Amino acid sequence: MYLDLYKGLRLRPEDLTSYDSPLVGFDGKIVILKGKIRLPVQAGSEVVEVDFIVVDAYSPYTAIVARPWLHAMKVVPSTQHLKVKYPSGDRIEKLVGSQSMARQCLVAAIRHQGGGEPSAPSGQGL
Repeated sequence: MYLDLYKGLRLRPEDLTSYDSPLVGFDGKIVILKGKIRLPVQAGSEVVEVDFIVVDAYSPYTAIVARPWLHAMKVVPSTQHLKVKYPSGDRIEKLVGSQSMARQCLVAAIRHQGGGEPSAPSGQGL
């Protein structure tokens, strides 16, 4: 979880527990860790407790969920379709991502790194 979201949720610094494992960002740089916190995450009608590592780094995203959440929810992800499906009671629910929002996040991340506007290969969009 990025610090902006942590502050936006009005969580206090004293709610964090220490977390001392090194973390390297997508750009290869060491990320400043603030600590760890366990929070409930709701997806549809399901609620699962998830441990978040809080980091002080730039990101166009608010949080990145990892395998523990995927396993706890029994999620089947499809990055190609920007969807996750998971069992809920006697039915299958799904969460659908936004291709345009994913593109905006990618553009923001590239601009932040000083790379300018990304270009997709001919005939392919993000």
